[in-house]
Amino acid sequence: MNKVSVVFVTPKTSNGMKTLKEYIKKAEEEGKAIGHFNISNIEGLWAVFNAAKNLSTPVIVGVSEGERDAIGLKQAVALVKSIKEEYFFPIFINADHSYTFERVRDAIDAGYDMVIFDGAKLSMEENMREMLRCVEYARKVSSPVLIEAELGFIGQSSKIIDVIPEGVSEETQTKPEDAKKFFEDTGIDAFAPSIGNVHGIVRGGNPKLNIERIKQIKEVIDIPLVLHGASGIPDEEIKSAINAGISVIHFNTELRVAYMSALREYITKNSDESTPYKITKTAMEAMQKVVDAKIRLFNGL
Repeated sequence: MNKVSVVFVTPKTSNGMKTLKEYIKKAEEEGKAIGHFNISNIEGLWAVFNAAKNLSTPVIVGVSEGERDAIGLKQAVALVKSIKEEYFFPIFINADHSYTFERVRDAIDAGYDMVIFDGAKLSMEENMREMLRCVEYARKVSSPVLIEAELGFIGQSSKIIDVIPEGVSEETQTKPEDAKKFFEDTGIDAFAPSIGNVHGIVRGGNPKLNIERIKQIKEVIDIPLVLHGASGIPDEEIKSAINAGISVIHFNTELRVAYMSALREYITKNSDESTPYKITKTAMEAMQKVVDAKIRLFNGL
């Protein structure tokens, strides 16, 4: 495979605000991490923004393929951009878990700050081949978007699950030498390894993070490392992961659980209420509490 030649730059956005790449670098230098929180609706967006604004910390809003389809590919960007411009606040949007080059291309064209091509189910060679297409397209259109890769299977659920997904094991965790080759051959901007993490919350406890493996990978690739599937992981392990080199941390399931629990409770107690924004207010507040706690954890607050 031909290696891609990439010149890494850190352009300022048109309004003078730092780029996402610069905020991630600053977090790394300070031994912190930036929170990435998935949303499915406007309540989720306000929950994430309000928590980040109250704590004066940059934040990433994530939308998976399904979430983008529900909100709208371009509409999600417009919503986040409107908040960024109105409040002059460092809130960014990521096209989370895109499974084809076409979905990556569409997200880049729509103006996302970050895009993940998830080729974890492919062979490493196939994953790199498709990843290279994504990187080359982003550079071709001169987009400042960050391109992230995922290597090593960590499951695909964003639910509470009974058992660790089949295929998730220490044997399938990302090897440092594979991470190094992947980076050198594709020119990616960020990397999500399999290091004992799984998507979703496992009843009985999530697998233990392989902190030593994070350190080994960080030693061989000098780009941000991203922890996916952080829901259900104990706080102390999260702290250890940050100290080992994790710069961005993804949460989704814990927010969904908080939303649905609060929503069910409100509807049960207020069965005659029919105004949507009144019904969903407590659910939004429940998500905001989760985001607030996670941001405090990532920043040692």
